[in-house]
Amino acid sequence: MGKKIEFSIPEKLYYKIGEVSQITGVEPYVLRYWESEFKIITPGRTNSKQRLYRRKDLELILEIKKLLYEEKFTIAGAKKKIQKMRTGREKQLELEFPEKKYHDALLRIRKELEGLRGLLN
Repeated sequence: MGKKIEFSIPEKLYYKIGEVSQITGVEPYVLRYWESEFKIITPGRTNSKQRLYRRKDLELILEIKKLLYEEKFTIAGAKKKIQKMRTGREKQLELEFPEKKYHDALLRIRKELEGLRGLLN
């Protein structure tokens, strides 16, 4: 029961729902249901309306599967957990790349200085 299952995702740009089902072990109807419940699963569509999943979608599906089936979360609990994880990643990115905040502040200061220079001339 405590055995960890490793999944290998083939390197492709897009995956059809049948491929996603085979890779993840989740039935297509369950994938469609999760897509309606977890708005962060956003497969593209072909002209014939066929779903095209990206690698990030597959990784997210595997995470949802783990939360629901292994860790026994409810759908609502899994949504909250994923939201917390995403928020944590965003905060981590802010810590790793604070230059964006500084860049915006420097642009505002530059604009103000240019305005002052215009007043002095």
